[in-house]
Amino acid sequence: MEVVTELKEAGATWMQFDEPTLVLDLDSHHLQTFTHAYSELESTVSGLKVLIETYFGDVPAEAYKTLTSLKGVAGFGFDLVRGTKTLDLVNAGFPSGKYLFAGVVDGRNIWANDLVVSLNTLKSLEDKLGKGNIVVSTSCSLLHTAVDLTNETKLDKEIKSWLAFAAQKVQEVNALAKALSGERDEAFFFSNAAAHSSRKFSPRVTNENVQKAAASLKGSDHRRATNVSARLDSQQRKLGLPVLPTTTIGSFPQTMDLRRVRREFKAKKISEDDYVKSIKEEINKVVKLQEELDIDVLVHGEPERNDMVEYFGEQLSGFAFTVNGWVQSYGSRSVKPPIIYGDVSRPKAMTVFWSSMAQSMTKRPMKGMLTGPVTILNWSFVRNDQPRDRRLAIKLLWPSRMRLRDLERAGITVIQIDEAALREGLPLRKSEQASYLEWVVHSFRITNCNVEDTTQIIHSIINMDADVITIENSRSDEKLLSVFHEGVMYGAGIGPGVYDIHSPMIPFTEEIADRINKMLVVLETDILWVNPDCGLKTRKCTEVKPALSNMVAAAKLLCTQLASAK
Repeated sequence: MEVVTELKEAGATWMQFDEPTLVLDLDSHHLQTFTHAYSELESTVSGLKVLIETYFGDVPAEAYKTLTSLKGVAGFGFDLVRGTKTLDLVNAGFPSGKYLFAGVVDGRNIWANDLVVSLNTLKSLEDKLGKGNIVVSTSCSLLHTAVDLTNETKLDKEIKSWLAFAAQKVQEVNALAKALSGERDEAFFFSNAAAHSSRKFSPRVTNENVQKAAASLKGSDHRRATNVSARLDSQQRKLGLPVLPTTTIGSFPQTMDLRRVRREFKAKKISEDDYVKSIKEEINKVVKLQEELDIDVLVHGEPERNDMVEYFGEQLSGFAFTVNGWVQSYGSRSVKPPIIYGDVSRPKAMTVFWSSMAQSMTKRPMKGMLTGPVTILNWSFVRNDQPRDRRLAIKLLWPSRMRLRDLERAGITVIQIDEAALREGLPLRKSEQASYLEWVVHSFRITNCNVEDTTQIIHSIINMDADVITIENSRSDEKLLSVFHEGVMYGAGIGPGVYDIHSPMIPFTEEIADRINKMLVVLETDILWVNPDCGLKTRKCTEVKPALSNMVAAAKLLCTQLASAK
């Protein structure tokens, strides 16, 4: 309330309150609390025009009724891009004399708005609500998109014409507002229509082979033919792993020198031979370190990879990449998401060269590392000409299946499929989450259903029919373990993560052993894996070696104790 008072004194005439929570499945108690909160604010905001903004989805009917019944509110903002059902509620009834902030320009993606379609929506709303009551707006904050397309001087011209970053979205809002008031910029609208036509009919968007492959994947549950227990028996005979096998999640520290080598190779300042030599040396160091620590299943450390999505996207068709398209991820960390503009295909084998090289350096099993299709989908700017569901995911699955088979044919017997962003795509409303999880699970099964029984697939969720699942348990204060009690019945291997890599603290052997013992309360000995909870990319070399040494020591200690108990 003090902030509101200070803003009034500073001369503010409008006050916006963001309430995206209204798109959730709120019960009557939460809605009553919402009404009470704004009733308490009513006297404080007197004299101000109050706007309440919602976004990220449809507002349920009860929440819509509660919101639009509030007194002392001048305007209501709705996401009409992801909240198309809200449009029906507005058309069915909107309070007289109030402003509708119509979020018709997508604030969460980078595609140019279809101005004609948006203008028709706005005119229809104006016919219902009256002239002067419609305010053209973005669907949400522009925080989620890159800043300015004019900074992208290296982007393909045709693809660039299909896009709109934050600065361009503001221009779209202005163009729509002027057109609604009768001042349509015909040249701007013509250019926009030409770009949409170009995208719709561009041969680079549609790949007939991908369309056929995607169609062939329909109509099956896509489970592996052999049950997981039989597969694990086959894998154990081939791999010969001990009880409580140890491994890491994939990446090792990315040093300044390593980043420099990648940067110089990309800028063509060093030759391919020099680049391969440098990466090979780094892989050899990582392999030797893991052998020295007596880790059971090794990784090559991923020194050749910049970002787990961008690295694969750069080797697939259907992707475009920006130079300055940074978007805030969290805190001060930013990411540069790739753009999926068309059907995705794999022109040639990926990751095999490095994984095979690493396997040739050791007799121990070497994991092949792949980023899964759902994570690629969730960490990219995705197509908006298709629904963001299984239909779009399936078009990413075919190259994923091929990547997995590439590794298997090259003799890699343990393959890890990373789905780090699986949870990030989970819908906000609980009523929509089951559908999302169903197609995510099915997507993973499509990816791995054709591999041999002796090839071990490591993944991160139970119903995906993987052989081993890994979860980030150490940061949840062991709460996830009770959920994964189901893993005992499932029979798959589980690697819950025995220490937190996000902390610079080096865990003691006893501390890790205590965590493993807690895991053994709910998990069988023969399915438990011992590993950190995430990749080691962000840690320093001086932290990684002692932490992994203590992890291996803890596993060996418990193996000895278990043997003695028998």
